[in-house]
Amino acid sequence: MSREIHDIFVIGGGINGCGIARDAVGRGYSVALAEMNDFASGTSSGATKLIHGGLRYLEHYEFRLVRESLMEREILWAMAPHIIWPLRFVLPYHKGGIRPAWLIRLGLFLYDHLGGRKLLPPTSVLDMRSDPAGKPLKALFAKAFEYSDGWVDDARMVVLNARDAADKGATIMPRTKVVSARRENGVWHIETTDTLTGRNDSYQARMLVNAAGPWVDHVIRSAFGQNEAHHVRLVQGSHIVVKKKFDDPRAYFFQNPDNRIIFAIPYEGDFTLIGTTDRDYTADPRDVRISEEETVYLCNAASEYFKEPVKPEDIVWTYSAVRPLYDDGASKAQEATRDYVLKLEGEGKPAPLLNVFGGKLTTYRRLSEHALEKIGAAIGVKGAPWTAKSHLPGGDFPVKGYEAEVAKLKRGYPFLTDPHARRLVRRYGTKAEVLLGDARGIDDLGRLFGGDLYEAEVKYLAEHEWARHGEDVLWRRTKDGLRLSKEQAQSLEEYMAAMPAMAG
Repeated sequence: MSREIHDIFVIGGGINGCGIARDAVGRGYSVALAEMNDFASGTSSGATKLIHGGLRYLEHYEFRLVRESLMEREILWAMAPHIIWPLRFVLPYHKGGIRPAWLIRLGLFLYDHLGGRKLLPPTSVLDMRSDPAGKPLKALFAKAFEYSDGWVDDARMVVLNARDAADKGATIMPRTKVVSARRENGVWHIETTDTLTGRNDSYQARMLVNAAGPWVDHVIRSAFGQNEAHHVRLVQGSHIVVKKKFDDPRAYFFQNPDNRIIFAIPYEGDFTLIGTTDRDYTADPRDVRISEEETVYLCNAASEYFKEPVKPEDIVWTYSAVRPLYDDGASKAQEATRDYVLKLEGEGKPAPLLNVFGGKLTTYRRLSEHALEKIGAAIGVKGAPWTAKSHLPGGDFPVKGYEAEVAKLKRGYPFLTDPHARRLVRRYGTKAEVLLGDARGIDDLGRLFGGDLYEAEVKYLAEHEWARHGEDVLWRRTKDGLRLSKEQAQSLEEYMAAMPAMAG
């Protein structure tokens, strides 16, 4: 049992939980965090991986959310220029389409001017008969609108928030399930179980933050024994990854006849990511899988635009996640609010509880700041907001300095191929040099598991980023699962199973 009484105990190791833990410990609070699985193993690794204002949210009049999201794009890009970068989106238009041109122009005008854009280029109009963006599309699109948003390696953003929180003194515990939480003598008493070893532990905290994502209501019911918890609307979003459909570095924004939109995005160099779907979900979030209906829907929707149809046999990977949206009573899943709601229970009393509902990748930093305002009101203010000018680990280089970082890494480690160096900087930024250490040749990186995934990188991920299984490495810390065969993935799993458990 831990005798220390933490200021804050956070349940949930997705983007919201890790973001709150990082912000809080940076202000001087003592913080512990428990995640029952691996970081970003739920919603946070199953998004479309965009840092975006949410152009389609304007149709639902979510101006506060869109403005906050637009303002956050450049703040997050500066925080983590290794895992976040700008992306131009092409929105094809044809007469008689879903939305009239004036409405699209109005939306994009608001998009350009609501959020204090400084670095990202403004909207432009393209002639699709001459612009390269028109080449992979059917000839019926003569015009398109092009606008800016951002791309993020979502799972890495989560683990880097956890890493920075730990570096600042937080107790960070993946694979640790909270089995009960009760108020006693003015503090929370929290019982946990290590899901790998079965070891039980106890913690105490002045305040509890429930950021369990799709499981937030489940935690309220099971850990706290409150049976009437129904705050979350679970919405399934699924994506498909296919072999590269186009060479253009821009992404596409497609409007469907059912009023939904899907994106087609350049992905991991050799692939195209297509998604997402929106449908209500009622089963266990752990069991979420893409359905045949969703697969057909995404293939058909993309095929309405691309000259070369997208077929189910083109798919190399799929992923699904459940978005825990705050239940605002919207009739359709795609109309449910993407905004976040923070509910404080027990304000003014000992051992308050903060429940976190909803949210999205783009607004996690502001959600964390708003959570800290409520935490300060409940247990006393410590420190000031600090994350807007901060860097995530490895992100301490200029916002447009990626190419210079790649060149620097290649000078220091001339044995690296250009694609390998680029991937390392994209994943680790300035921390790539820590990973490579004093290596003088490729053999110094140890065993090759496949692609350009070497033993040195696997060890780094185990020692610094809590990776414990092959899946943690192949699908969350990296996306090398797209490049390794089943046999190579199994070999990595066996290697990691034989490694001593490392604390991260």
